[in-house]
Amino acid sequence: MSSRINIARPQANSFNPDPHGLSNSRPSSGYRAANPDDPIEKLKAFSQQVEDTVEIYSQPLKPHLPAIGRFLIVVTFLEDALRIVTQWGDQIWYLQQHRKFPWGISHLFLIINVVTMLAGSGAVILKRYTEYAVAGLLAVVIIQGFGYGLIFDLNFFLRNLSVIGGLFMVFSDSMVSRKTLFAGLPSISETDRKKYFLLAGRVLLIFLFLGFILQGEWSIARVFVSIIGLAACVMVAVGFKAKWSAAFLVLVLSIFNVFANNWWSVHSAHPQRDFLKYDFFQTLSIVGGLILLVNMGPGGLSVDEKKKTY
Repeated sequence: MSSRINIARPQANSFNPDPHGLSNSRPSSGYRAANPDDPIEKLKAFSQQVEDTVEIYSQPLKPHLPAIGRFLIVVTFLEDALRIVTQWGDQIWYLQQHRKFPWGISHLFLIINVVTMLAGSGAVILKRYTEYAVAGLLAVVIIQGFGYGLIFDLNFFLRNLSVIGGLFMVFSDSMVSRKTLFAGLPSISETDRKKYFLLAGRVLLIFLFLGFILQGEWSIARVFVSIIGLAACVMVAVGFKAKWSAAFLVLVLSIFNVFANNWWSVHSAHPQRDFLKYDFFQTLSIVGGLILLVNMGPGGLSVDEKKKTY
């Protein structure tokens, strides 16, 4: 009886691991090993090493980056409020003589600007009522452009776009993961809103550097810095290696700001001093926005985040 039952393993030539034909019959090409001599692989390794080094040495500062970024973003508004108060007579004269503001309207215009800038800046630094503070500071940027007649000045326009980008970064930093419901409208989480504000902030922040490229005298050093900086701006806008690119722009803009906008070296009676001081603190504001980008990352709508999902 037992001789009729074959309990041995099947022969190798008759064993079929997929008797029903459900597997993919195409031969697998396997994974191609990375070539260490490939220039692209070397560049990837170098960029990863730079990112790791920056991450290590920035650890002591990382807990303080949000506060530093917020303060730098609003420092241009604090300086502007102080300048209006200390130059009140000159401001009134300019608005009435050159901008044809009626008496009383010019005073009200300056008072509203000073109060809004001080209150909004304080709220941003303290992280209180951030939405209202950002809205107020955005309104100041717009009405000053029209009030002083600078809205069509290209340099002013690009710089203020970057300042608005920094304010968007502040707004994104203040968001938490909770849902807000509106009657009759679909719900949208603040995490989703944060992605869009981060995207808008990233794109707007780079306009200052575009203004730097478009104006001034050209030299070999300027061409070199412009090419490298423009590449970093594109990387920030699309969110590719965004933290590294933003850190690079922080370094470049800080060095440029000290040497190009050195208002402290100009005599106090020279008319160029106020323009240099204005540009200096506006650049600090944009540096603050980039610092927040370094701290928060580029957000969901970026190449860096898309790479993590694959």
